[in-house]
Amino acid sequence: MRSIKRIALLCGMGVVLAPTAWAENWQVAKDEEGIKVSLSEVAGSKYKAYRGVTLIKAPLAKVKALQEDVAGACAWIHECKTQKLLKSEGEQSWTYTQFNTPWPVTPRDSILHVTTVQEADGSLTRKLQEEPKYLPEEKGFVRVAQVEGFWKLVPKGDSTEVTYQVHTEPGGSVPSWLANKFVVDAPFNTLKGLRERAEKN
Repeated sequence: MRSIKRIALLCGMGVVLAPTAWAENWQVAKDEEGIKVSLSEVAGSKYKAYRGVTLIKAPLAKVKALQEDVAGACAWIHECKTQKLLKSEGEQSWTYTQFNTPWPVTPRDSILHVTTVQEADGSLTRKLQEEPKYLPEEKGFVRVAQVEGFWKLVPKGDSTEVTYQVHTEPGGSVPSWLANKFVVDAPFNTLKGLRERAEKN
Protein backbone atom coordinates (compact mmCIF):
# COMPACT_ATOMS: atom_id res chain seq x y z
CA MET A 1 0.00 0.00 0.00
CA ARG A 2 2.81 2.34 0.92
CA SER A 3 4.56 1.74 -2.42
CA ILE A 4 1.32 2.52 -4.31
CA LYS A 5 0.95 5.76 -2.36
CA ARG A 6 4.59 6.63 -3.07
CA ILE A 7 4.15 6.00 -6.80
CA ALA A 8 1.02 8.15 -6.81
CA LEU A 9 2.90 10.96 -5.06
CA LEU A 10 5.82 10.71 -7.48
CA CYS A 11 3.46 10.83 -10.47
CA GLY A 12 1.79 13.86 -8.93
CA MET A 13 5.15 15.54 -8.50
CA GLY A 14 5.89 15.01 -12.18
CA VAL A 15 2.82 17.07 -12.99
CA VAL A 16 3.88 19.77 -10.54
CA LEU A 17 7.48 20.06 -11.67
CA ALA A 18 6.69 19.98 -15.39
CA PRO A 19 3.35 21.76 -15.88
CA THR A 20 3.10 21.53 -19.67
CA ALA A 21 0.60 24.36 -20.11
CA TRP A 22 2.71 27.11 -18.59
CA ALA A 23 6.28 26.07 -17.88
CA GLU A 24 7.67 28.35 -20.60
CA ASN A 25 7.80 32.01 -21.57
CA TRP A 26 8.22 33.40 -18.06
CA GLN A 27 8.64 37.18 -18.07
CA VAL A 28 10.09 39.02 -15.07
CA ALA A 29 7.44 41.43 -13.74
CA LYS A 30 9.16 42.62 -10.55
CA ASP A 31 12.65 42.15 -9.12
CA GLU A 32 12.99 44.09 -5.87
CA GLU A 33 14.17 43.52 -2.30
CA GLY A 34 15.65 40.15 -3.20
CA ILE A 35 12.34 38.79 -4.52
CA LYS A 36 11.91 38.02 -8.23
CA VAL A 37 8.37 37.66 -9.61
CA SER A 38 7.79 36.24 -13.09
CA LEU A 39 4.54 35.79 -15.03
CA SER A 40 3.47 33.38 -17.74
CA GLU A 41 0.47 33.18 -20.04
CA VAL A 42 -1.66 30.06 -19.53
CA ALA A 43 -3.34 28.40 -22.51
CA GLY A 44 -7.11 28.74 -22.32
CA SER A 45 -7.05 31.17 -19.36
CA LYS A 46 -7.29 34.96 -19.14
CA TYR A 47 -5.33 34.86 -15.87
CA LYS A 48 -1.54 34.64 -15.78
CA ALA A 49 0.45 32.20 -13.69
CA TYR A 50 2.95 33.68 -11.26
CA ARG A 51 6.24 32.50 -9.81
CA GLY A 52 8.08 34.18 -6.96
CA VAL A 53 11.60 33.25 -5.83
CA THR A 54 13.61 34.48 -2.85
CA LEU A 55 16.41 33.40 -0.53
CA ILE A 56 15.47 33.33 3.15
CA LYS A 57 18.28 33.51 5.71
CA ALA A 58 16.80 30.80 7.91
CA PRO A 59 16.99 26.99 7.97
CA LEU A 60 14.44 25.01 5.99
CA ALA A 61 12.94 23.57 9.18
CA LYS A 62 11.95 27.06 10.36
CA VAL A 63 10.34 27.99 7.03
CA LYS A 64 8.52 24.64 6.98
CA ALA A 65 7.19 25.19 10.50
CA LEU A 66 5.85 28.64 9.58
CA GLN A 67 3.95 27.10 6.66
CA GLU A 68 2.54 24.32 8.81
CA ASP A 69 1.08 26.80 11.30
CA VAL A 70 -1.98 27.10 9.05
CA ALA A 71 -3.90 29.69 11.10
CA GLY A 72 -0.77 31.73 11.84
CA ALA A 73 0.30 31.70 8.18
CA CYS A 74 -2.65 33.94 7.37
CA ALA A 75 -0.62 36.83 8.82
CA TRP A 76 1.89 36.65 5.95
CA ILE A 77 -0.22 35.32 3.04
CA HIS A 78 -1.30 38.15 0.71
CA GLU A 79 -4.83 39.43 1.48
CA CYS A 80 -5.59 36.48 3.78
CA LYS A 81 -8.52 37.23 6.09
CA THR A 82 -8.68 33.90 7.93
CA GLN A 83 -7.32 30.40 7.44
CA LYS A 84 -7.77 27.03 9.12
CA LEU A 85 -6.76 23.41 8.79
CA LEU A 86 -9.70 21.21 7.79
CA LYS A 87 -8.03 17.81 7.76
CA SER A 88 -4.57 16.22 7.91
CA GLU A 89 -3.61 12.71 6.80
CA GLY A 90 0.11 11.98 6.80
CA GLU A 91 1.71 14.10 4.10
CA GLN A 92 -1.65 15.43 2.86
CA SER A 93 -3.74 18.24 4.29
CA TRP A 94 -6.76 20.34 3.39
CA THR A 95 -6.96 24.03 4.28
CA TYR A 96 -9.74 26.61 4.09
CA THR A 97 -8.90 30.28 3.43
CA GLN A 98 -10.96 33.46 3.13
CA PHE A 99 -9.44 36.37 1.20
CA ASN A 100 -10.03 40.11 1.28
CA THR A 101 -10.88 41.81 -2.02
CA PRO A 102 -11.31 45.51 -2.83
CA TRP A 103 -14.83 46.85 -3.31
CA PRO A 104 -16.88 46.05 -5.38
CA VAL A 105 -15.36 42.59 -5.91
CA THR A 106 -16.97 39.83 -3.84
CA PRO A 107 -14.51 38.24 -1.35
CA ARG A 108 -13.09 34.85 -2.33
CA ASP A 109 -12.62 31.66 -0.38
CA SER A 110 -10.53 28.63 -1.26
CA ILE A 111 -10.08 25.00 -0.25
CA LEU A 112 -6.59 23.71 -0.99
CA HIS A 113 -5.44 20.10 -1.00
CA VAL A 114 -1.74 20.22 -0.08
CA THR A 115 0.56 17.25 -0.72
CA THR A 116 4.04 17.45 0.82
CA VAL A 117 7.00 15.51 -0.59
CA GLN A 118 10.40 15.42 1.11
CA GLU A 119 13.16 14.83 -1.44
CA ALA A 120 16.35 12.83 -0.86
CA ASP A 121 18.46 16.00 -1.21
CA GLY A 122 16.65 17.62 1.74
CA SER A 123 14.39 19.84 -0.35
CA LEU A 124 10.65 19.98 0.24
CA THR A 125 7.82 20.42 -2.26
CA ARG A 126 4.20 21.16 -1.44
CA LYS A 127 1.76 20.59 -4.30
CA LEU A 128 -1.29 22.89 -4.19
CA GLN A 129 -4.59 21.81 -5.75
CA GLU A 130 -7.95 23.53 -5.36
CA GLU A 131 -10.85 21.27 -4.32
CA PRO A 132 -13.81 23.69 -4.59
CA LYS A 133 -16.46 21.04 -3.81
CA TYR A 134 -14.80 19.81 -0.60
CA LEU A 135 -17.21 21.95 1.48
CA PRO A 136 -20.48 23.71 0.60
CA GLU A 137 -20.06 27.31 -0.52
CA GLU A 138 -20.12 30.01 2.17
CA LYS A 139 -22.62 32.85 1.97
CA GLY A 140 -20.98 36.13 0.96
CA PHE A 141 -18.00 34.48 -0.76
CA VAL A 142 -17.21 33.29 -4.27
CA ARG A 143 -15.33 29.97 -4.20
CA VAL A 144 -12.05 29.99 -6.11
CA ALA A 145 -12.62 27.67 -9.06
CA GLN A 146 -9.11 26.36 -9.64
CA VAL A 147 -5.63 26.53 -8.15
CA GLU A 148 -2.61 24.61 -9.42
CA GLY A 149 0.87 25.21 -8.15
CA PHE A 150 3.53 24.45 -5.59
CA TRP A 151 5.89 25.66 -2.92
CA LYS A 152 9.48 24.42 -3.20
CA LEU A 153 11.97 24.83 -0.34
CA VAL A 154 15.62 24.08 -1.10
CA PRO A 155 18.30 24.17 1.62
CA LYS A 156 21.25 26.44 0.78
CA GLY A 157 23.61 26.10 3.73
CA ASP A 158 22.04 28.05 6.61
CA SER A 159 19.50 29.59 4.21
CA THR A 160 16.51 28.35 2.20
CA GLU A 161 15.65 29.12 -1.41
CA VAL A 162 11.86 29.40 -1.69
CA THR A 163 9.85 29.18 -4.91
CA TYR A 164 6.11 29.88 -4.91
CA GLN A 165 4.43 29.13 -8.24
CA VAL A 166 0.66 29.22 -8.83
CA HIS A 167 -2.04 29.59 -11.47
CA THR A 168 -5.49 30.57 -10.19
CA GLU A 169 -8.94 30.73 -11.76
CA PRO A 170 -10.62 33.03 -9.20
CA GLY A 171 -14.22 32.25 -10.14
CA GLY A 172 -16.91 34.86 -10.74
CA SER A 173 -16.06 38.22 -12.28
CA VAL A 174 -12.72 39.90 -11.57
CA PRO A 175 -11.68 43.20 -13.24
CA SER A 176 -8.54 42.91 -15.34
CA TRP A 177 -6.75 45.64 -13.33
CA LEU A 178 -7.23 43.64 -10.14
CA ALA A 179 -6.19 40.34 -11.72
CA ASN A 180 -3.03 41.94 -13.15
CA LYS A 181 -2.18 43.50 -9.79
CA PHE A 182 -2.86 40.29 -7.85
CA VAL A 183 -0.48 38.08 -9.85
CA VAL A 184 2.41 40.39 -8.93
CA ASP A 185 1.39 41.38 -5.40
CA ALA A 186 0.43 37.87 -4.22
CA PRO A 187 3.84 36.19 -4.64
CA PHE A 188 5.82 39.32 -3.72
CA ASN A 189 3.94 40.16 -0.53
CA THR A 190 3.56 36.52 0.53
CA LEU A 191 7.27 35.79 0.16
CA LYS A 192 8.22 39.08 1.82
CA GLY A 193 5.98 38.32 4.79
CA LEU A 194 7.25 34.76 5.12
CA ARG A 195 10.88 35.93 4.93
CA GLU A 196 10.39 38.63 7.59
CA ARG A 197 9.00 36.10 10.05
CA ALA A 198 11.52 33.36 9.24
CA GLU A 199 14.49 35.71 9.68
CA LYS A 200 13.35 36.92 13.12
CA ASN A 201 15.36 35.41 15.96
